[in-house]
Amino acid sequence: MRIAMISTYPPIECGIATYAENLCGALKKGNNEILVISQHGAAGDRVYPVYNATDDNIAAEIFTILAKLTPDLVHIQHEFGLYGVQHGIQINELILRLRMVDLPMVVTLHTVRSPMPRDDEIILGNIIRNKALIIVHEEHQQVVLQDKFGHGDRIRVIPHGIREYHPIPGARDMLGLSGKKVALLAGYFRPTKRFERILGLWPRVVERNPDVVLLLAGKMRGIEYSDYHDSLMRMAKESPVADQILCLSGQFPQYTFDAIISAADCIVLPYEIGAQSGILANAAAFHVPVVTSDLESFVKWNEKSGGGLTAATDDEFVEHLTRILKDDELNRTLRNNVKGFVQPYLWDAIGQKHQAVYEEILRKPFEGTRYFYLPDPEA
Repeated sequence: MRIAMISTYPPIECGIATYAENLCGALKKGNNEILVISQHGAAGDRVYPVYNATDDNIAAEIFTILAKLTPDLVHIQHEFGLYGVQHGIQINELILRLRMVDLPMVVTLHTVRSPMPRDDEIILGNIIRNKALIIVHEEHQQVVLQDKFGHGDRIRVIPHGIREYHPIPGARDMLGLSGKKVALLAGYFRPTKRFERILGLWPRVVERNPDVVLLLAGKMRGIEYSDYHDSLMRMAKESPVADQILCLSGQFPQYTFDAIISAADCIVLPYEIGAQSGILANAAAFHVPVVTSDLESFVKWNEKSGGGLTAATDDEFVEHLTRILKDDELNRTLRNNVKGFVQPYLWDAIGQKHQAVYEEILRKPFEGTRYFYLPDPEA
């Protein structure tokens, strides 16, 4: 089928962009023609960059290009702030335009908070009431939406996909960390991730296990949260165990980022807001154990996968980090648990789940038609 994906897209640096790239790659294996409508800065085969996140005509620009490309359905990757000011309110106009022409639409909601803020409720309520078929990553998100808005028959749960990858040999040596146990804080800098919490607790972990290093490999998206970035760097520099904190800077293209993850004995996710994350998916891809906050999505992942430990307090973060870095048998157990759990979450399987959702709403001209598309082998 001919699918128009509305999303940020690489080389734009954004977790949603990476998600969309992986999903599109999986969908292309299913005899689908994928068209990506994205922000300026996106690039690639059949990628159409037509708007900026701060434009005041985003919905009109996207709708205009959709009218020219004539997709069978539209799949919108939604995150607050990607579609204009006021919490990304222009998504509402786009949804209404699509409904006016009766174009089948799917919307993946990457953030569903509970309790739900008023602005979230206004925007998500409009999306659901206007006949979109909704995808969320977690069962509890489905429950939150159904309790708030009803229409449970239009909400599907498809987990965040996981790459199939193998660790890079010698990654720890590349970073000059031979013989050390490594805890990793990685991802885009933003205050809700609470990286400063782990930096503040790190001296207590070092006191219990001197052969450990905290690896901070984050980066800013543009100039977003530059003050937070600077405060973390000062905190690391002024730490009483600064010689056991390594801060990496750079753009971290895929191979570089994979080497960083491969060097880790565990990954720490002290987030106070969020759901399934791209960093968690990368940890699972490399079978790296995690120590997480007690966000509901993290708690459920740790319970189901058996690949991580949940910390509700500072003392529990210190205790779990100490155990997971010191106890090799525990670390191996957690890694093996994840390795045996991830198969249904690999991107090819996730692509097939999306394909089944699309088939639910795809309109066919008459019974028995079959979409036919051959990608140009020379393209």
